[in-house]
Amino acid sequence: MPSRSSALLLLLACSMGCVRENFFQPDARLVTTSSPAATDSVLVTAGRHYQRGPVHNLLLGKHYRPVWATPVWVPVFDPATAVPGGLKPGKLGGGFQSTSMTVLGSDGREYALRSIDKDPYKTLPKIFRKTFALNLVRDATSAANPYGSFVVAPLAEAAGLLHTTPRPFYVRSDENGLGEESELFRGKLVLLEEKFEDRASLTPAFGKATDLLESDDVLRDRFADPSHRVDQIAFARARLFDLWIGDWDRHEGQWSWAVYPDANGPTIYRPVPQDRDQAFFRFKDGIIPWIVSRPFFVGKFRTFRPEYESIEGMTQNSRFVDERFLNKVTSADFQRLATELQTRLDDDAIANALKRFPEPVFAQEGEYIGQALEARRAKLPWAANEFYRILARHVTVVGTDQDERFVVRRLTDSTTAVTVYTLGGKSDRDSVFYQRVFRTNETKEITLHGLEGKDIFELSGEVRRGPRINIYGGPNSDKVTDSTRVQGLSKKTRYYDTHSDNELTKSKETWDRTDHGVKMHAYDREGT
Repeated sequence: MPSRSSALLLLLACSMGCVRENFFQPDARLVTTSSPAATDSVLVTAGRHYQRGPVHNLLLGKHYRPVWATPVWVPVFDPATAVPGGLKPGKLGGGFQSTSMTVLGSDGREYALRSIDKDPYKTLPKIFRKTFALNLVRDATSAANPYGSFVVAPLAEAAGLLHTTPRPFYVRSDENGLGEESELFRGKLVLLEEKFEDRASLTPAFGKATDLLESDDVLRDRFADPSHRVDQIAFARARLFDLWIGDWDRHEGQWSWAVYPDANGPTIYRPVPQDRDQAFFRFKDGIIPWIVSRPFFVGKFRTFRPEYESIEGMTQNSRFVDERFLNKVTSADFQRLATELQTRLDDDAIANALKRFPEPVFAQEGEYIGQALEARRAKLPWAANEFYRILARHVTVVGTDQDERFVVRRLTDSTTAVTVYTLGGKSDRDSVFYQRVFRTNETKEITLHGLEGKDIFELSGEVRRGPRINIYGGPNSDKVTDSTRVQGLSKKTRYYDTHSDNELTKSKETWDRTDHGVKMHAYDREGT
């Protein structure tokens, strides 16, 4: 007998059939007597094609369908006046879902122009692109609030975060100001926001920043040299804000980084979150989405509501960057940041931000989202503790491509200290690169990455219990001295390396796995 979920999926397939040829609304603009060229603003819907009947809503969820279908007034996009000095077309974006283009300001600044509606056609395997599965994933776009990103900007400002400020526009059906690609945008509701990806985009809000970089560049620089470091407290504040607004899609591609060099110290990178399409996400309100969002299925699809859902699910997409850029942040740090955000994000800040919704949308959603934000604000310390607990369970400590010394001291049954020194400094005190004391009841595993330098790993201490230590030496010759002793049958030190001229002094705790070494770099997703 088929399971209930299989039966539901079969029912869904029968009800939706093959892929709909004309899924999307032909034009966001509602029919009026005036031509779009004769007015500064027009009445549009973000996606009236998401309107469905009660059976469909029962199966797939109501989501934000009424919001997508609600008529709202937006300005008409005019490349000559959208920003001071006007805009010129640039390169077409490479996104898989939104239609996007980089447009260029006369002052050298770059902006992103992208459709609010999405088409996930390219994200599906080819075998499913002509089946009901495409209808299904297209329909799921209605779980996002099409106007949520406009509300997030003033909230981010109140939280003390660097941020973009998107604005909505309608692209006329006869627009030619976007060059050869104009046709792709005609008739669409779009947003225009700053692209904070180079020094030309810097504004006074960035203070003494000298450049803006993408995450790949920051990862490369951070792991190449110990003089490049991420402001982990600033990143933790930004990540708590993500949890508060229910934005689960915060992978490394969703960030830019402001660069703050110091002639007498390290270069610091501070986060600039971008792309807030998933803020206030509403998914688990239909039978199929409820099944899909189970932790054993697609746990990252968390619904924004007064109560926080799975923090582990909400941070699934960001795990790679979280592990590398939050490995110094303590429980006390997270609690202090949560309390600070509670103060900053007061009732007035929430009320003022919600006014960024178009009036008809505010009438539908303003009260509920406002009450949910207030309830989640009250529980932010709890969410911060849950997030810290997840991060602390398995911690990744990454050196650089320079020579370093990793010192692990098993102090007591309840604490383990890890310190990383850069070699060649004036003294150990002057060359401390990383330092943290881990608690055994929080941390089960610590992974050390030496990367490409000639590194030294020193482990000491005799205890009854403690976290497992994984060592990835890297491609160059390293020295490992392990004199630890942990009671129990399992070996608590595992050493992975490629075949090279390494010096290894083992204890009974050491499990030599050099024949299973990895060669990838720690900033590559496949590296661990």
